[in-house]
Amino acid sequence: MSAPNYPEPRNLLKDRTVVVTAAAGTGIGFAVAKRAAEEGARVLISDFHERRLGEAADRIAEEVGTRPATCICDVTQQDQVDALHAAAIDALGHVDVLINNAGLGGEVPVVDMTDDQWSRVLDVTLNSVFRMTRAFLPSMYARKSGAIVNNASVLGWRAQKGQAHYAAAKAGVMAFTRCSAVEAAEHGVRINAVAPSIAMHAFLAKVTTDELLAELSQREAFGRPAEVWEVANVMLFLASDLSSYMTGEVLSVSSQRA
Repeated sequence: MSAPNYPEPRNLLKDRTVVVTAAAGTGIGFAVAKRAAEEGARVLISDFHERRLGEAADRIAEEVGTRPATCICDVTQQDQVDALHAAAIDALGHVDVLINNAGLGGEVPVVDMTDDQWSRVLDVTLNSVFRMTRAFLPSMYARKSGAIVNNASVLGWRAQKGQAHYAAAKAGVMAFTRCSAVEAAEHGVRINAVAPSIAMHAFLAKVTTDELLAELSQREAFGRPAEVWEVANVMLFLASDLSSYMTGEVLSVSSQRA
């Protein structure tokens, strides 16, 4: 089954401000930043890769008509996370929506996994969500409004060999989402997450074998991976007022067979 047509903008985030981490390249982060801009938001994108970040901003400017603000940030470094928050306030005035998209994977059996491999995946994929949320929540609390959307994975629920570190990190993102959401609700802030199964983009194709991609695609009821913008659409729903009664939830963006 082929992918549907690219969506027409509906002003879901008109006049909102949005910060997206890990937004360079061709993945979900870039897709959600572009879709947020298309939906009327003022956007700041961040990434560790300076050249690719600039290219991403240029591409959004060309395709949408407005260039997002940018800020280099290594989400494993608290001082850089704090600098990103300061840059966002300076560029946008305030932040309505934070999208925590940074993540790192890799396939390694547990018996071969080093401490460094385990720790690096958890630091980028789970600890970054904690650091970013901790940095941005106080200003959202002060305004008594805001939404945070975290990028988890179906592997937070399901097993796949070679993915113990990544699955553990994504399960942690889910648990962190639920617990932090209960705290944030008292201040008018919502925190939710998406859990994609497989979303195709150029980098994934580069680091994944054709055989594994075919196997993962066959597990999907639609017989194909998601387009990155299909995952982005659900993230925008969670960022918008259409999900105003939802917090602490993890939405599976998947057609995997039961």
